[in-house]
Amino acid sequence: MTRRYFVPDLPLLGGLVSLPEAEAQHASRVMRVQVGDDLILFDGQGNEASASFVQVSRKDCQCQALAAQQMNREPIRDVHLAVALPKPDRARELIERLTEIGVKSLTPLIADRTQRPPTESLLAKLRRGVVEACKQSGRNQLLDLHAPMRSDAFFESCEQGTRWIAHPAVDDVVRAADESGCFTVAIGPEGGWTGDEVQQAISNGFRAIDLGPRVYRIETAATVIASILAT
Repeated sequence: MTRRYFVPDLPLLGGLVSLPEAEAQHASRVMRVQVGDDLILFDGQGNEASASFVQVSRKDCQCQALAAQQMNREPIRDVHLAVALPKPDRARELIERLTEIGVKSLTPLIADRTQRPPTESLLAKLRRGVVEACKQSGRNQLLDLHAPMRSDAFFESCEQGTRWIAHPAVDDVVRAADESGCFTVAIGPEGGWTGDEVQQAISNGFRAIDLGPRVYRIETAATVIASILAT
C-alpha cells in the first residue's frame, strides 16, 4: 500500500517537496521509509501527487513529486455538522469517523448544558485527527473544523441549505435524504437540548428530526446522520 502524507503547500506543477516536520518524523521513525520508496502527497484541498523519497533523515524528508491532480472523493451532498462535543477521547474518535465518512465541516457547539467547552489544546488534537483520518481513508479534502460557537449564535447565523436539529421524541424520523445539496445538522450535548434551544432553532429555519426509538450518544448520532447524508 502506497503511503500518504499531508503537504498543505503542495506544488501543483511538481518538483522537490519537503515534508512538514510532523509528517517527516512519522515517515522516518514510524514507517521507516527509505530513499526510493513511493508515496502520495495531498494538500487537503482536493489535490494529490505521486512522489518518491530522495532524502530521508529523522526530521527532514524530501521527495520528488509529479504534477498534482484533482482527485475528488467527496460525497454528493455537502454535510455540515454542529456538535456539542463529548469528552476528549470520544471527540477525537468522532472527528476521525466523520472525516472518513466525508463530512465537509464541523462547528463545536457550546450548548446550555455543555459541561466543558473545548479547549485550544483539544481543537489542535482534533485537527491532527482530521489529517490522520484523511491519510488513512484516501480523502484529499480536509474536514473544516470551525471555531466553537454558542448554540444560540449558531442558530441565528446559520443559513446554509436544509437545516435539521436532532431531537428525540418527535414524529419526523429521518431514514434517508432524497435531496442533494447542502445539509446542516445540529447535535446536542449529553444532557440534551433545552426547550428554549429547540424553539430557537425551529424559529430560525431548523427542522427537528428523530433517529428512531433509541436515544444515541453524541458520537453515534453524528455518525448515523453523516452516514445517511454523506453517500
